[in-house]
Amino acid sequence: MNTVAIDIGTYSLKAVAAKKKKDTLEITRVVEVPNYLGVSIPTDDASKEKLAQQIENMFTDNAFPKESVRLALPESVVSTKVIQVPMLTDAELASAIGWQAEQFIPIPKEELSLEYQVLFRPEKNDRDTPMRVLLIGVKRTIVEHYVSVFSLLGIEPQFLETQTVSLLRAIHSNIQDPATLVANIGFSSLDISIARAGELSFVFAHPQGGMLLTRAIENTLSLPVQQAEEYKRTYGLDPQYFEGKVQMALIPVVKSLIDQIQKAIHYYSTQYPQESVQRVFFTGGTAHLPGLVSYAASALGIEVSVISPFSGLQGQFPETNQAAYSVCVGLLNRDGN
Repeated sequence: MNTVAIDIGTYSLKAVAAKKKKDTLEITRVVEVPNYLGVSIPTDDASKEKLAQQIENMFTDNAFPKESVRLALPESVVSTKVIQVPMLTDAELASAIGWQAEQFIPIPKEELSLEYQVLFRPEKNDRDTPMRVLLIGVKRTIVEHYVSVFSLLGIEPQFLETQTVSLLRAIHSNIQDPATLVANIGFSSLDISIARAGELSFVFAHPQGGMLLTRAIENTLSLPVQQAEEYKRTYGLDPQYFEGKVQMALIPVVKSLIDQIQKAIHYYSTQYPQESVQRVFFTGGTAHLPGLVSYAASALGIEVSVISPFSGLQGQFPETNQAAYSVCVGLLNRDGN
């Protein structure tokens, strides 16, 4: 039976269906449809019903099963922190984690849904090196609103995790990997994470994404929003079109996005002075903006590329805009429930 991974963005709904085939995944269906509601987590009944109807139509049109569905929460509604604590046993950590969350997660404990994971635990005889623990907090009501949309369709998700966790799984990190920054540029947000050898070190969500690029073209060239979106996707930072006007409209916003990435790189260097970020991966729909990779590489002075989430997988998948499905592929690559 196929497993279906769903990523709900403010611009579109993305779904990837796959089945296990020996030691890899076989992709059987890749779908992207517009999100006419324009929000990823509705909070009122009318909006929930509208989003549920869009999802229902996507499932019906593509014959997706409802028995094996995986979901991701947008990083914009999540508080993700990597903390260091003294060496503790599992039982001691379980007792202390609530107090740790109060210090690092800006959500009242009565409203908090919290998960944690030990990223690194030193050897028992090493009492000086601290443990590293991943904290993921979200308001309980947010989870309830999100899951209730699928409940309307009779869908009980296998699991729910954050987009950042899914993305790190999608880039196939291994023990030799250098410090890597992943910039997930969606329509309404920029989510930045830094990992080394697959271990998450830093997460930052910024409310700035591809929508601002579209608006910049719309306002500068006095174009309808849909035409501005098409110009962005087609011409991007290429200076040869329209006397470079599209490029010039986009440059200030792109520079602002790069500035956020530079700040994250600088922060990482202050926390880990013996290391430095060696490469940047772009993902999300805006990652394919023409000219973005070369512009960013020049500005940052390090290797920059776009994630290829379907690399090494079997089946049929799109030749273009692959990075938009990275979250879905990461969800599918998770073992078990």
